[in-house]
Amino acid sequence: MQLRRYRKTDALLLYQLFYHTVHTVNRQDYTPAQVQAWADGKVDLAAWNQSLLEHTTWVALKGNRIVGFEDISSSGYLDRLFVHQDFQRQGIASALCRRLEATPGLNKITVHASLTAQPFFEKRHYQIIEHCYAQRQGILLSYARMEKSLLLSPL
Repeated sequence: MQLRRYRKTDALLLYQLFYHTVHTVNRQDYTPAQVQAWADGKVDLAAWNQSLLEHTTWVALKGNRIVGFEDISSSGYLDRLFVHQDFQRQGIASALCRRLEATPGLNKITVHASLTAQPFFEKRHYQIIEHCYAQRQGILLSYARMEKSLLLSPL
């Protein structure tokens, strides 16, 4: 597996990976209506690309295939972390997190973790700060705001 920085030509492929992952992997913890509200297939690719460019964004590849990605803001908000359904539990998300957690200047990372992702982040020493709900298209989605201190914290 190789990690590289995001390129604007990746935008559509990353959106497709996000959409597919929500509709397959996250379906184990969310209803069909919830996954549809979360990832409805309608995307403004220019805005999606701009967001990824404004953040530190890493892409994971196996061969020439994009199998995962993540991005973090300069303030330490881990916005997205998604790994393709066929590449789950192969260390890709962990490798991506190690890369982000090594970002110079970050003291803390905050993430809004889905029900599906919470156990992964807990294993990486993220702490649940609060349980929350987001409303998308009139549908409530449960998640947890989690944080990890990078000061004297294991990676």
